[in-house]
Amino acid sequence: MRLTQLSKAFIRSAAYERRFLRKNPWDLTMVVWIPLLTVLLIWWIFSQTQITNLPIGVIDQDNGPVANTAVRYLDASPTLSVRQMYYSAAEAESAILQRDIYAVVIIPEDFSRNILSSKSAPLILQVNAQYGTHSGIIQTGVQAVAGTLSAGVEIQRLIKQGMAPSQAAIAYSPISIQRISLFNAATDYQQFLASTVIPALLHILAMVIGATTIGRELRDRQLGRWYGFIASAQAYDNISGSISDSVSANISANISANVNNNVADNTVQKIAALSQPATKLPNSAAKDNTNQKPVSTLPSVHMGVLLFGLLGKYFWPMLTYGLWSILALWLATPQESVASSAVFATYLGLLLLMMLSFWLGAIFTLGSFSLRMGLSATGFISAPSYAFAGVTFPYIAISDSAKHWSDALPLTHYLKLHIAQMQMQAPVAISLPILYGLAIATVVAMMLTTLLTKRALAHPERWGAR
Repeated sequence: MRLTQLSKAFIRSAAYERRFLRKNPWDLTMVVWIPLLTVLLIWWIFSQTQITNLPIGVIDQDNGPVANTAVRYLDASPTLSVRQMYYSAAEAESAILQRDIYAVVIIPEDFSRNILSSKSAPLILQVNAQYGTHSGIIQTGVQAVAGTLSAGVEIQRLIKQGMAPSQAAIAYSPISIQRISLFNAATDYQQFLASTVIPALLHILAMVIGATTIGRELRDRQLGRWYGFIASAQAYDNISGSISDSVSANISANISANVNNNVADNTVQKIAALSQPATKLPNSAAKDNTNQKPVSTLPSVHMGVLLFGLLGKYFWPMLTYGLWSILALWLATPQESVASSAVFATYLGLLLLMMLSFWLGAIFTLGSFSLRMGLSATGFISAPSYAFAGVTFPYIAISDSAKHWSDALPLTHYLKLHIAQMQMQAPVAISLPILYGLAIATVVAMMLTTLLTKRALAHPERWGAR
């Protein structure tokens, strides 16, 4: 088949989809505006790049000078904020249950006297560990305050014994830790979470679009009508049901060339036949008085036309998601310079992920002949995929069966590429196998979608399922 015929199939299919989106604002919103709002909303949610001032409570049973110093240190910590002083454990527990505070620090009786007497004086921390991130930050902050207090008390004791301040500091802590953060040194949660959550949500939306774009043709029994539109040399307006201007012009030219007026009637009959491919026209409608040939109910399915038609049908979602992917990567680019090759590799990987998501959504719908089943499958696969990607929970710590499932998800591999290139600034060569894998998976999914669409065209009796 000539390239011009394939390109016409692509253009007709894109025009078909454009007219549908123009007449259906909700579908247009799903394709264009919801992904944009998703990108902007997630970035706004994480606009405060660091977690600070987590509310805690304090029960001071000592009320001594050292206890008062501990309370001031806790409130001065950048990650903590003493929301309220409580006078009973029941009152503090009620505040934790209502999420007014996330932890309570109990300063026991004789806390100051025990410290001044060189005895053990623990601070009791009760934290709501249900919130893992909050819990870890609060424990780190309280531990830092306890360490600062302990150091101050011990150094003062050594100085009173006649030791120089510098020697006292070394004597208190002869071994120190020099911590060097290799990546994300500022602990920027916008870079850590937002830049990876956005592709995960776009992945979910893309699979939904992939399922609904082809699924509505099955649901509305319009799959044959769509293929007839992209394959027929005589195009018609699928949405309004009227003959397009080009067809009208051709008919007028044929009439002026002394062709029988029944030809125009036959054109209309072809259009009606394409909209209901499973129903054959009666002989009286298929033949006119001039012994014309019988009207074919559906053009023969050509794989090339079908493939280019599907590409045209998904052209607008691919275009819009490609644009919003640029925005997402621009927002995710850290302040320090990132190599252009790394940005290009990440963008290419994100484009491949979006295209693969469209095809996977279509595969689940076409495989089941049901839009409802297709949407259920896309939700089952895409919605929890971020949890298996190894971003928030270490990949190395999950079970072997969960690792197998994680390795089968395309989002896992893209996020490995994203983190390596955008946050760790690794050489592009490290991520090339992921790009190759995503490209191969996209081509395979595209061909499988074409085959399943051809199968669906051959079984019009299964159209119309919800």
